[in-house]
Amino acid sequence: MIDVTDQSFPQVLEISRSVPVVVDLWAEWCGPCLQLSPILEKVVLELDGKLLLAKVDVDANPQLAQAFRAQSIPLVVALVGGQPVPLFTGAVPEEQVREVFAQLLQVAAQNGVTGTVPRGEQDAATEPVEPELPPLHQEAFAAIEAGDYPRAEAAYEQALVENPRDEDARAGLGQVRLLARVAGLDLQTARAAAAAAPLDADAQFAVADLDLAGGHVDDAFGRLLDLFGALPADERTPVRERLLELFGVIGDSDPRVVRARGRLTSLLF
Repeated sequence: MIDVTDQSFPQVLEISRSVPVVVDLWAEWCGPCLQLSPILEKVVLELDGKLLLAKVDVDANPQLAQAFRAQSIPLVVALVGGQPVPLFTGAVPEEQVREVFAQLLQVAAQNGVTGTVPRGEQDAATEPVEPELPPLHQEAFAAIEAGDYPRAEAAYEQALVENPRDEDARAGLGQVRLLARVAGLDLQTARAAAAAAPLDADAQFAVADLDLAGGHVDDAFGRLLDLFGALPADERTPVRERLLELFGVIGDSDPRVVRARGRLTSLLF
């Protein structure tokens, strides 16, 4: 179990490529949160390192609260391979937590995320062993930890120059660009701007980015596809490019991407 901040979250995203991560968004004043947290900790520890529990204090980390659209807490989501997977909201019984986590492990295994977290002699929370990364990927990871998104972007771009088929670099590049764009965005302000200007690409992009970062993938794709269909043909290119970038963040084999690609194709022809 680890505590996560707005600044350290990119590291958790990277960890989720090897170990499934359960994110618990909570606050000290929240009674149901205090009821649920011990259950989450108990079940995670019993799974003997198959899951990492990442705890987010929403009061101290407003960017993460906005990114996950935490309108009520406790909110529990998972990260598998860098992608968010909604789990449940509110205090739920221990048996339900066990069932949900069992399903999560199955999803993770289907996506090749089967690493484990080492535990100390006293069962103390420890950092998971991170996978060995190629030099440019390591450089990007270090830059993300430092909050230097331009340097991370440059490292991933160079990795793609050296190996255009490096899908991890392509996904990492999309994730870094997404993190840079949502940093400092306010969800309510962005939604108000998008509602006031339905054909303004930048306004719609901001909400789509926040939706995707918060795990609301279909909402993000739907918004951009609606915009694409509403714009004149000569104004569609930036929207198509943003969609393709976000498809890469989620992964081409994801059913949500497959559906969105199908709709995009129908709009093109």
